[in-house]
Amino acid sequence: MITTPNVKLASVTQFPGPGIDGRQREIARWNRERLNPQFPVGDTVLELQREFQMKRLEAAFIDQLRSEVEAQAATAPTDAAGFLSWFENLAEVGPGQGDPLFPWLAETADKDQIRWFFEQEAAGEAGFDDLVALTQVKLPSRAKMELARNYWDEMGRGNPKGMHGPMLDSLAEALQVEPSIETTVWESLALANAMTAMATSRRLAWHSVGALGVIELTAPTRAKLVAQGLRRIGLSGSERRYFDIHAVLDVQHSSAWNAEAIGPLVAEDGRRARYIAEGALMRLLCGERCFRRYRKELWAERVVPVAEATFA
Repeated sequence: MITTPNVKLASVTQFPGPGIDGRQREIARWNRERLNPQFPVGDTVLELQREFQMKRLEAAFIDQLRSEVEAQAATAPTDAAGFLSWFENLAEVGPGQGDPLFPWLAETADKDQIRWFFEQEAAGEAGFDDLVALTQVKLPSRAKMELARNYWDEMGRGNPKGMHGPMLDSLAEALQVEPSIETTVWESLALANAMTAMATSRRLAWHSVGALGVIELTAPTRAKLVAQGLRRIGLSGSERRYFDIHAVLDVQHSSAWNAEAIGPLVAEDGRRARYIAEGALMRLLCGERCFRRYRKELWAERVVPVAEATFA
């Protein structure tokens, strides 16, 4: 039984104010640089100074996101059964759920429109496998094992042809898109930046568990509709495999993630519920902003902010 009211959660369309576009691009470039393997060359002090500046910028972004969801997250139950009911209900009442963009992609969008959508999504892709790997560090054993199983699936269970990352690359090649930070809307970059921030900071580890878990919870419906659109414009089964797989596999992943990671983590320490809830809501809010911006670009739709927010 759902233990929280079945009401749509409040949401914000964007972070208004000058410079948001540039700040998200700057964070996105920094994330790309810092996560790539490198050699120990250059001025270490200068690198540390830049890292400090970028972490301050990232922290301001995350603090803003948290301030937008903390009241809703505080309503989440702190017992495992109650929290799981609240969490699973996000698939129905969470920000961005049931967005009209996806039926339109399935039934109406032409190839160029689907290409633009995919280019935005691919450029904002933070790499689920890497996010899981970063998040699992020092987690309790039961949750750690579930994240390991999830990671192994992302890696094709040892078969390079089954790796999910290369599947996405193959689809980009089939659609002839070249994702770029410079041509991606800031909302998509902000989503990837938020996911990266949560996964790379141990202060936000519980947030990351919630954010990754809510992706598994809500992605299958969207993936199925995108796959339908890809099929309609003539892509083969191998070319659309990434979305076909996630329409099915993520249902299993979500069930296991909730039962083996989120439930036990909250049962062990109810304080974690608040932060897992915040992470889930932050991820959904960022996704909602993406969908609204995509509709604005693809449908020439005027998007009116639901509420005002500031971004330092």
